[in-house]
Amino acid sequence: MRFPILLFLLFVLADARTQDLKSGGVLKPEQAILDIRHYTIVLDVSPSEQTIEGYAEIDVNTTQPTSVLLFDLVHLLTVRKVWVNKKEQPFTHENDLIRISLSSSLPVGKAKVKIQYGGKPGIAPRPPWVGGFMWTKDTAGNPWVAITDCGEGAKIYFPCKDHPSDEPNEGADLIITVPKGLYVAGPGLLLKTSTKGNKSTFHWKTNYTINNYSILFNIGKYKVVSRTYTTVNGNKVPMQFYVLEEHVDKADHLLDLFEQSARVAEKYFGEYPWIKEKMAICETPHLGMEHQTLNAYGNNFRYTKVGGKDFDWLLHHEFGHEWWANKVTGIDWSDMWIQEGICSFGDALYTREVEGEEAYIKRMQETGRNTQNKLPVVMGEHLDYDVIYHPDIYGKGAFFMHTLRYVIGDDIFFPTLKKLATDPQYTFDNMVSTNDVEQLFSSASHQNLKPLFDFYLRTVHKLEVQVKQVSDSTYQVQLLNFDGSLPIDIVTKQGKQRLTVDKKGITLTNATWPTVDPDGYYLKKVILE
Repeated sequence: MRFPILLFLLFVLADARTQDLKSGGVLKPEQAILDIRHYTIVLDVSPSEQTIEGYAEIDVNTTQPTSVLLFDLVHLLTVRKVWVNKKEQPFTHENDLIRISLSSSLPVGKAKVKIQYGGKPGIAPRPPWVGGFMWTKDTAGNPWVAITDCGEGAKIYFPCKDHPSDEPNEGADLIITVPKGLYVAGPGLLLKTSTKGNKSTFHWKTNYTINNYSILFNIGKYKVVSRTYTTVNGNKVPMQFYVLEEHVDKADHLLDLFEQSARVAEKYFGEYPWIKEKMAICETPHLGMEHQTLNAYGNNFRYTKVGGKDFDWLLHHEFGHEWWANKVTGIDWSDMWIQEGICSFGDALYTREVEGEEAYIKRMQETGRNTQNKLPVVMGEHLDYDVIYHPDIYGKGAFFMHTLRYVIGDDIFFPTLKKLATDPQYTFDNMVSTNDVEQLFSSASHQNLKPLFDFYLRTVHKLEVQVKQVSDSTYQVQLLNFDGSLPIDIVTKQGKQRLTVDKKGITLTNATWPTVDPDGYYLKKVILE
């Protein structure tokens, strides 16, 4: 019986560090009345024990009187004490929720909640896609710690309101203590470092609104390689790479690539958003993830060539999220295509900028071919991350922007895209929905684009275009499954023409079958009859 018992014990021990967490979904009523303003996270991190110990302070505004406060925190961690406005309060911690039962009702207004907690957080089974902590070492044997939590939410390691619709408007402070000799990289600016005995403490602070999954840190034997970046508007920003000591010789070249990516992004999306803090990348043992002012980088300096120059696709994509996810943020996970799809479209714009329009067209044709069309890009409302996350929010989301560009034309499309990325109505504290994006582009183009948005984002249909031969040299071209009219490039003996097609159809004269949408601006099915 020893072998089965050993297997059982191994299973129990492994299961003790696993987490099955979901972020988002329908907002709980007890949390709907909370407006999070600021997080302060103070932790002592032990890589050798794989533990964290400390407290979090949550500054919150209540919009209604309440006798209950509800915060999210994974069940793997132990809550030790809770204070509200400096008074200790009773609580329960069950089902990944901390329920604070107040001794007296809390009025509308400001409150400060302090939660002392600690323990062994969950291990990331497949970072960054399935998150948690990574406790590993570099090749020299130094501790190397990373956190990924996009799908699970920041509740994997600190108490929070885990919903994409609410971000701390006044930022966050991270005060992280680690063994002496290690470096903690965090969001925003490093205010202070101190060493006492065999431990060092790093105090990071961001004053910007920040999404929960960006409030994290990485620990390693890092060197900081820095230069100054001058933005498109002339502001000077520290550009930094927190790189393992063993790779410091590779840092300058990667910063060169970082800079060239920034130039292209700023051209299309406007000035780098976080000019008062920094633009940075941090080497991590996982592939990568967007984290505001601290993008995780684990591509191991593997470059491709674009326009004859070295290019790092991962660096460029994650940096694009500084605009699409961090600055322009979907109000619900259901709107995540705004972040991933437009960011992926930005990857194609880099190709356009460096290699030209023809290379961009070929890239988008490949993107169209790779679209799976198994699930809608926008699947509803108030859905959790696990439900909405699938490949087409990237590729089909990007291809839809390609289609939209064609339909309304460059003179309208590119300025409107930049407006989405720069106008205060859509940025920082003001989150956006798919409907907001549609209304912006509809207004700018003086067209009703809702049918196009609904067709490509809320269904899995491909545009069906029928080409019917009605005589030896006459053909009818019509839409079969789209209510409305669309411009389509059609090639006949007269060359390529942009023609307007609807369900009634148009008639063309040509000696052979006309070619519909030769460059591939639509996800479509052409039916020859």
